[in-house]
Amino acid sequence: MTRFILRRLGSAIILILVLTAIIFLLQAVSPGDPVKAYLGNNASPSAVAAERQKLGLNDPIILQYLHFLGNLVQGNLGISYRTHRPVMSDLQTYLPATVELVLVAFVFALVLGILFAVSGALRWKGSAYFRGPLLVLAVAPPFLLALGGIVVFYSQLGWLPASGRGGNAGGPTGLLLVDNLLSGNLAEFGAAFQHLLMPALVLAIAPAIAIGRILRSSLETTLMAEYVRTAESKGLRSITVFGKHVLRNSVGPGLSMAGLQLGFMFAGVVVVEQIFSWPGIGNYLASSIPVSDFLAIAGVTLVLGSIYVVANAIVDVLQAMADPRLNA
Repeated sequence: MTRFILRRLGSAIILILVLTAIIFLLQAVSPGDPVKAYLGNNASPSAVAAERQKLGLNDPIILQYLHFLGNLVQGNLGISYRTHRPVMSDLQTYLPATVELVLVAFVFALVLGILFAVSGALRWKGSAYFRGPLLVLAVAPPFLLALGGIVVFYSQLGWLPASGRGGNAGGPTGLLLVDNLLSGNLAEFGAAFQHLLMPALVLAIAPAIAIGRILRSSLETTLMAEYVRTAESKGLRSITVFGKHVLRNSVGPGLSMAGLQLGFMFAGVVVVEQIFSWPGIGNYLASSIPVSDFLAIAGVTLVLGSIYVVANAIVDVLQAMADPRLNA
């Protein structure tokens, strides 16, 4: 198992290095001028030339890339051309909101996906009334679900807020749910959860169906296996057979899909954050693209890409723990 973990760690590091190279090359071929974005369109040509020299943009591209990597290792992502603040500071400000949104959405996706899979595989009575609407909602694009949710649950019913986080992240983690729970402030915890509920569900529905379909197919295949029938013929309780023999041998494909969907959720959070005015890195990225703020774009892309790589590495390790044959 240790060798397997080290191999996956090495692969993750290589993938992240490749990602940094791709990000840097995209910046090199970008038609936008980041210096003008930093100084403003009214800056004189001499000021632009001096700033390019100061930022090292006139150096050979290999030297620029090595400088980029060196700063990256030190946690220095440069100064945002738009906010004029360190990109790392901006990410520390905006990232907790995105992490909280995606983690809550991921929990929703896992719960809904498992219910979808188990209810379908075991043919629970009335489960079609749950799975049918979920399938219909999963077909709609997230922006349409978001707009529909705002119209129904905010404008018409007044049950849920339509924007914002519901408070300021002043605690140690920057996660409102965690910080308010640690401080015992249940009123603020409830308000934060209300603000999270609608965007998290919008983000969770499509991944829930993807996870649920894969897990259901795996469960149905395992339920037909001979060793499961043998366990049932020995008189073991159905719940024991399902938990001990069926679920563990079926969870691998579901875990793999969950890892992929977690990465997709971080990638798709930009649209959801804009619609719900969620103060996360999705909104930060959307504001940085029109002004060619490459360092900010690179920082967000690198963070999201690294999360995707690490999440899939963790999933591979969990799969190997569930099925030791995979790390052979």
